[in-house]
Amino acid sequence: MAAATSGAPAPVSGGVRLVPLAQLTASNSWRLSLQHDRPENLLVWFTRGQGRVTVNGVRRGIGAHNAIYLPARTLIAIEPGPQSLAQVLISPTGLTGQLPHRPVHLRVRESLAQGELTAELDAIQRELREDRPYMAAALQARIGLVAVWLHRQVEAGSSDAPRETAAHRLVKRFAARVVAQYNTDQTMAEHAEALNVTPTHLTRVCREACGLTAADILTQRRLYEARLRLAQPRPAIQDIASDLGFTSAAYFTRFVQQHTGMTPSALRAQGAQVR
Repeated sequence: MAAATSGAPAPVSGGVRLVPLAQLTASNSWRLSLQHDRPENLLVWFTRGQGRVTVNGVRRGIGAHNAIYLPARTLIAIEPGPQSLAQVLISPTGLTGQLPHRPVHLRVRESLAQGELTAELDAIQRELREDRPYMAAALQARIGLVAVWLHRQVEAGSSDAPRETAAHRLVKRFAARVVAQYNTDQTMAEHAEALNVTPTHLTRVCREACGLTAADILTQRRLYEARLRLAQPRPAIQDIASDLGFTSAAYFTRFVQQHTGMTPSALRAQGAQVR
């Protein structure tokens, strides 16, 4: 048996994390409430309270025993209510091919199904806490079981997908463009032209779908990225401006100040105090 275990890999989580939803904000609500996308897959399991979630430009209400699966690079914003409690399972892309390829919103009413997901999350938490050999392999298997649970709940009819309309399809196409091109100088009107609609029509359907105009969605995604980068001591502010498609550092400064009331330098200094 010694020969079989001597090659055990060092404990590595492989990028899997399980955290309270509040931890994702790092005491800054904009980290959840602004339109943004993430490089990892998220599963958000609400166990108490109410709130709202916007997924690819479509807003929905959320409540207790709602599970929301968000593949990497999905445009999202989460607005939990003051009494909300939720866990977030974060997993890197490529860990398993079993997870859904599209966002899933489940309203899980059966206590057995609720208990199954809670048990899987508890098992993942134990793996992360105990730091045993073969942890990465165990976590991969556990994520696979969570994927099975998601597919089973969809088959069982727990999915709460809004009725697909032409307006929603247009908003989702716009959301995909925002994710791919928020760091360019393309305006909302140019996005509308690329989608073969007028800016007025795009603005109207976005407002109906999520309460924001198309310009608001684009602005929020750029602002999120700006604030995320300004929360770190590097790169230089002018480099951030260039990376986000602003024609000058001065224009970037006006943009940040207009939407936060603070200059980029002040935001960076504030972040340094928090750190």
